[in-house]
Amino acid sequence: MTHEFKEIITSYEKARQQGILAVMATVVDVEGSSYRRPGVGMLILQNGVAKGAVSGGCVEKEVLRQSQSVFQSGIPKIMTYDGKYRLGCEGILYILIEPFDIDETVIDSIKKHLSSRKPFEITSYFSKTETNKSMGSVIQFEEEQKISFSSNLPQTTALPCFQRIMEPCFRLIIIGAEHDAVVLCQLASVTGWEIEVISTPQSPKQLKEFPGASKIHNCGPEDVKLDHVDDQTAIILMTHNFAKDVLYLQALKEYNPIYIGLLGPARRREKLISAFIEYHPEISEEFLDILHGPAGLNLGAETPQEIAIAIIAEILSVIRNQKPIPLQDKKGAIHDDVKRKHLNVLSNKT
Repeated sequence: MTHEFKEIITSYEKARQQGILAVMATVVDVEGSSYRRPGVGMLILQNGVAKGAVSGGCVEKEVLRQSQSVFQSGIPKIMTYDGKYRLGCEGILYILIEPFDIDETVIDSIKKHLSSRKPFEITSYFSKTETNKSMGSVIQFEEEQKISFSSNLPQTTALPCFQRIMEPCFRLIIIGAEHDAVVLCQLASVTGWEIEVISTPQSPKQLKEFPGASKIHNCGPEDVKLDHVDDQTAIILMTHNFAKDVLYLQALKEYNPIYIGLLGPARRREKLISAFIEYHPEISEEFLDILHGPAGLNLGAETPQEIAIAIIAEILSVIRNQKPIPLQDKKGAIHDDVKRKHLNVLSNKT
């Protein structure tokens, strides 16, 4: 969800510069099933333009309609949407619609914190039964002062609240700059991931050659310096050169991403890891455990696009701690696993 929030901030900044008012709609509770879970948000501008979504597309028109009263009054409201007869999910959504009005100083603070790759917290106070001027959402960055979505900073904790921890945007670092790396970059960026590409200085690349990438580093293995490599970071080795892959893998040995993918068949993987261990026999089991090769799930992928999908799918299964199976074979609800609930911290406090 963090990448969606980041896109909302970018859209709001542009709208504010044009003097366009905005409100925010946030799903704060769900009874039954829904396409998206609590915490998802949608920015609505007074000119009718929206950024983000709170469902698969069936609720947004009603959100736009009900947001008009918030534009007129400046008072937040709760919208209840019963999808029993209108949605395939048959759930009841509670959506907090509130004014969104933050100044440039706050925007800069949010952008700076997002760049720091540190988790932050958003708490939304609401009431399902009555209009309450104290309803609204606040952002908490570590020990810093709370930032309200508008001047209606909740003055009481008596209201129920929905609280979520926003993890850093997931990041994929692609080591390699061939055609298939471009395809992986494009598809991963559509997923909402932040993409960085590492190419060799012998074959330097420009950012414009990798649509969707935010950074490109033209550096050899000896000069690799990566910031904020954490459990929201994955790395894929795909230089198509065995010697380069060995050298780049050695450059990664001090980092601790959640995933390192090795492109190529199993026999190449074994040779690569053996060569790596020969140079670094002291390497920990924990590091070897994050190596995945051949990278990707067994989907029968053949084209660069299909291979990229298989790689993205495997990374998702790792970060969500899931064993990939067809959903029709899964018992229970689609979103019932502990790992994903923990990532977003569903918490209704009173």
